[in-house]
Amino acid sequence: MKILVEVGGRTLSGTLDDTAAARDFGSLLPIALIMDDYARTEKIADLPKRLSIAGAPAGATPTAGDICYYAPWGNLALFYRGAAHARGLVRLGRLVEGVETLVGAGPLSVNIRVAGD
Repeated sequence: MKILVEVGGRTLSGTLDDTAAARDFGSLLPIALIMDDYARTEKIADLPKRLSIAGAPAGATPTAGDICYYAPWGNLALFYRGAAHARGLVRLGRLVEGVETLVGAGPLSVNIRVAGD
């Protein structure tokens, strides 16, 4: 599924993977979130519900541009830097461009929707 992420006056494109967790996330779209910086690596925000992680690997090693779900906390994570392998991290998809828009301390207002909507 193709998605658009509106942040900081830019519209970034991305693609969600064909997994149970990504489809569950896609069912929440469109969604508006205030995303806080975490560990100078990612922007995170709580989701309104827990996602299904059926069939997902036990963890993931994120790279810049990855869209992930951290199951233990129930939050969405948009990575702007790579990070170490984390148990409970489930990759949902990937931003195609514009990851640098996410860099910086402080919260960001983010709108995510299905492309074409």
